[in-house]
Amino acid sequence: MHTILICDDDTLILELMEFRLQAKGYTVIKAEDGEQALKQTAEARPSLVVLDAMMPKLDGFQVLSRLKANEDLRHIPVIMLTARKGEQEIVSALERGAEDYLVKPFIPDELMTRLSKILSKK
Repeated sequence: MHTILICDDDTLILELMEFRLQAKGYTVIKAEDGEQALKQTAEARPSLVVLDAMMPKLDGFQVLSRLKANEDLRHIPVIMLTARKGEQEIVSALERGAEDYLVKPFIPDELMTRLSKILSKK
């Protein structure tokens, strides 16, 4: 089964997504800041990363850029999940290589559907 890395500094969102993903049979890894997200991705090589934009140490856009610049990690799909809903942020994330972009507050079932759709293409 697939391993999903959830990166968010909001523990409530981490717990909610962990519960929903585990209920669907996914293995879940969590990170609470950008540096931890990069480290966990390099170590665990998850099937997909769900990434918040506003996090301590490194923001989600910096993490996304570093992941996509890394030859060994660039193939891992990233879904941005953030409260930033400006056109510029959305376009920037997609240009940097994000597969999808969801705005908080989000519908958990919508995230699960988008995630499963991306994974089915792998």
